[in-house]
Amino acid sequence: MTDPRRPHDPGTFVRDARHELAGMLQDGLDHPSTKPVLVWGAIGAVAGAMLPFVSIGLGLAAGAGYKFYKRVRPDQGARD
Repeated sequence: MTDPRRPHDPGTFVRDARHELAGMLQDGLDHPSTKPVLVWGAIGAVAGAMLPFVSIGLGLAAGAGYKFYKRVRPDQGARD
């Protein structure tokens, strides 16, 4: 449901994330979000391997999760 106080935000994050993830799973590497998410996951995995007390899996999840979040909500954190 659209919040009347936020007319430019038609959906919730969960709904938008599910839609984006469904598109990524359906289209594979042809989807515009898949490659950046995979690249950031790889960067996170490399960083996780280099940092003490951080595993490769945690780095992969953090990098991919960050980029996925920025693909779903690119304007969050930006100041007007």
